[in-house]
Amino acid sequence: MNDETIAATFERLPEWVNHDSALLHRGRWCATSFLIGAGAVPLYVGIDAGRILHVQRGPALMRSWRFAVRADADAWTRFWQPLPEPGFHDLLAMSRFGRAVIEGDLQPFMANLRYFKEVLEAPRRAMVAAGGAKS
Repeated sequence: MNDETIAATFERLPEWVNHDSALLHRGRWCATSFLIGAGAVPLYVGIDAGRILHVQRGPALMRSWRFAVRADADAWTRFWQPLPEPGFHDLLAMSRFGRAVIEGDLQPFMANLRYFKEVLEAPRRAMVAAGGAKS
């Protein structure tokens, strides 16, 4: 996958997250905005009560966000595999091995860690449900 394909996949997050009652319940106390770095494409995500309000492409001058999760297209592609290899199975593992960067005010991220992990894994679950990962 390239940066554009990764960004287009992330733009479908509202479709997957907002219809997952367990995930909405898990994020019910979460209201924030954050940045996803899909390679060179920044995506601004707004969340309120666990519901994704918007995923907007950037760059946007002076656009605020609380924290960012950035990785290149190869890392996101490997992260979304049905059975990711070690080091790509988890956001914190990707960060630990230098494949992703998590930066900014990490308080909302860490306070809702499982919620954010599952939000960013939503493409993996959707691809598995559709019959396999896309390459």
